Amino acid sequence: MKIALINSQQDLAGSQIRNHIEELLKGSSRDALQGSGRTYEFYEVKGRLIFADRVDRQIDADLLIFLSRHSSINPIPVLTVHVTGNTGKAELGGASQSLSPTNPVMMQAVLRQLFKHCPSGYRVSYEVTHHGPTELSIPSFFVEIGSTEKEWVDQRAGEAVAKSVLEAAPIDAIPLIGFGGNHYAARQTEIAINSRGAFGHIVHSREVGLLDEALIHQMQEKTGAVAAYIDKKALQKEVLKKLTNQLHALQINRLSESEIVGIGSLSWKMYCEIRDLTTSISKEARCHIHAIDTNGQLEKVSVNPVLLSEVQKVDEQAFLQGLDELPVIHLSGRENRLLPVFITYAKYTTRIINDLNTLCVKIIRIKEIIAQDGDHLIIKKVRFDPDKARNLGVPQGPLYKALAAGQSVEVSGRVVTPAMVSSSNEIRIHIPGLENIS
Repeated sequence: MKIALINSQQDLAGSQIRNHIEELLKGSSRDALQGSGRTYEFYEVKGRLIFADRVDRQIDADLLIFLSRHSSINPIPVLTVHVTGNTGKAELGGASQSLSPTNPVMMQAVLRQLFKHCPSGYRVSYEVTHHGPTELSIPSFFVEIGSTEKEWVDQRAGEAVAKSVLEAAPIDAIPLIGFGGNHYAARQTEIAINSRGAFGHIVHSREVGLLDEALIHQMQEKTGAVAAYIDKKALQKEVLKKLTNQLHALQINRLSESEIVGIGSLSWKMYCEIRDLTTSISKEARCHIHAIDTNGQLEKVSVNPVLLSEVQKVDEQAFLQGLDELPVIHLSGRENRLLPVFITYAKYTTRIINDLNTLCVKIIRIKEIIAQDGDHLIIKKVRFDPDKARNLGVPQGPLYKALAAGQSVEVSGRVVTPAMVSSSNEIRIHIPGLENIS
């Protein structure tokens, strides 16, 4: 990859970052720092970088990285990366409603290294898309030191950025566009640090409602994004509804943070197959991936819905934790309720059905009285009956609580035991192969 490093003569931060990169590239460390097949060329402009439209006309490169300073009305020590563009009027360079092409995978790689090398007292983040230049044909992004002259000339910060640029190690990232959040895109930054989600263009909350479908399509095209992430809490309901409809019209996948993290090491193609199968089961369903980590033929399996309902009542969290050990995907519907349909590899269907049934029975056995009749599980539920307690003259309050907890109480000289104020009922659940569950 040919990388062009561009700084401005009048930019203190950009100049010192360049100096550090040049020093790091000298001598025996050059090959180790460059990485396989990566070369660097330096370019310097006289004016501000935000006005450097078409600077790439005379540059032979695969990627432009602008080395720059960051300024803020609320200055904090910060190291940032971001893409350039204007979703509205061009007030700081570039053209109105124009976005530059970018490389979200390399930008994420630099962001992660900034997080690794960040000096004490600094924070690291994306910035939302803002300012020029926009009229570029080669993918680009800015890497910056902020937010005052004190930080711009801080040699620790300059060295950290230089190392981050040279040591950037791209992963098999998932290119995304982002919507919502403040200038420093906190949620998108967190996702990029902790998952394969790599953002290109990100739009500030206050600008999301002004987007039209053409601009959203431009965001996707210039990023190469396969999906979108929305910081829902950062948007008003009407704005969120409009954006959701726009993404649907453009057929752009929308992923939540948990879904992005949940993809793990799966290929994007495999994840899309999982989502398609999930949608075929229920249009409203969400998929939650457990120990599915390779490509393979998928198949759906089912468990008895009554059995699943009972395990949810007993200890749903224990059930979900148990799924983490299985090559399975569970589905949830409205209000995040578990669906009795699961997805697994076709070669594991028989095993997974048995494992799911076993997990359910073991959890129910902890808190319920159970028996077995062939392939039928019998759950005997014994519950405190307030009507029986009332008929025996037990006053409401602490004595009810004691009886419900299995303790005997004394009322008017008479001992009332839990058995005297309990009712029971049985639930029979058919589970094929139950006799094989220990």
